Amino acid sequence: MNRALISSGTAEPVILDAMELMSDRDLGARFAESAHQILADLVRGGAALGWVEPPPRHEVAELFSHIVSAVQAGDGALRAAYLDRRLVGLGYWLRYARPTHRPHADLEKIAVDAAAHGRGVGRALTAALIADARRAGIEVLTLDARGDNGNALHLYRSLGFTEYGRLPGFVAVGESRYDKVFCMLDLR
Repeated sequence: MNRALISSGTAEPVILDAMELMSDRDLGARFAESAHQILADLVRGGAALGWVEPPPRHEVAELFSHIVSAVQAGDGALRAAYLDRRLVGLGYWLRYARPTHRPHADLEKIAVDAAAHGRGVGRALTAALIADARRAGIEVLTLDARGDNGNALHLYRSLGFTEYGRLPGFVAVGESRYDKVFCMLDLR
């Protein structure tokens, strides 16, 4: 049974992997546009997602095309969270490309629609991506976060990530400066 077809009205997010997402023609076709909307809205609101201005649609579509290719090659994982068949969150990791770093991956992005905050979507996405990394033989999963993103840093710590470095004042957004915080989860 395709979990995307679970009846509406569920209070829990449905977390799909890339293959489940793409096997549902309707959700797969709308994914890049829905993801773009979430990312653009969050960035407009000041979220620390790697863009200072909302990303253009074509950039998000290209990014997710690249991620799906990596997933198909065994070099990444993509998860999408749905409430009532509406995308409310997404996240992915990509394996490091250098031959000496192949057992390691970087958790690139977790993004949750502001309307779904506080519903466990970020935790469910991150936990699913950690499980995917374990299954893929990833030894160390890394991530970085902006130092003022206390909720995300708390979530990552609660799931076992530890801070291994910090670049003070590294991220500049207008006149504001933020630390870049590096975290890791040892899966060995």
